[in-house]
Amino acid sequence: MTRNLRMFILVEALLLLGTLYDIFKNIPLLICAVIAVFLIFISLEKKRPRSNTSSFTLVLGSIMLIFVLLSTMFFWLFLGFGIVFFVKTTKRAFPKAGKKFKNAPWNKKELVVVETTESTEKNGKKFKRQWLGNQRIGDSIYEWDDINITIFAGDTIIDLGNTLLPKDDNVVLMRKGFGKTRILVPVGTGVMLEHTTLSGKVTFETQKFELQNESVKIYSEHYDENNRKLKIITNVLAGDIEVIFV
Repeated sequence: MTRNLRMFILVEALLLLGTLYDIFKNIPLLICAVIAVFLIFISLEKKRPRSNTSSFTLVLGSIMLIFVLLSTMFFWLFLGFGIVFFVKTTKRAFPKAGKKFKNAPWNKKELVVVETTESTEKNGKKFKRQWLGNQRIGDSIYEWDDINITIFAGDTIIDLGNTLLPKDDNVVLMRKGFGKTRILVPVGTGVMLEHTTLSGKVTFETQKFELQNESVKIYSEHYDENNRKLKIITNVLAGDIEVIFV
């Protein structure tokens, strides 16, 4: 058994334990789970003859159990981590088969180009962001504001290269499921990167890290002396991140 497979089994087992914990601490979900298991059990009991009623009971119990599992955050993590491991393993073992995944959601690209303009009203501003697919944020000129995005899957590029950041603490906050992230930062900006992931690589200037269910906090050289500072806080299930100074 390879090291990666042992790590996969360990992580999946912990996520299943987390799923059970979520169910047991939520009384309504626990009741639904008990009812679902009971319905499935009585429908599969060998002593009972097969009938439309038993088939209906089996379907109802299965639907209830699926609903209970999908209501927990840990089960979604369980599914997501399993998909990522399957795709990566397939690409390594069968390079040709891996090409079939090139159009998968996590391989789609997203470019975030940030530009600035005069001050505008911020209070109560509403906007929507897509969770999947190609997306461009900042395709028209607008005033710099802290970036807060949530993405389920896809490759993301956040380009700050043509932006004059305010002389203050600026923040980029990103929560992401799967995919690579590249952040282009103007030279002369003090950058702090705090990155958390289950699996992925971090490239920051000349420094490189490989994380497995870990967090890392990195500061650029002369961070405290720079007038313009950028704090990048990212939480990613699986994927690489790269910070490049331009």
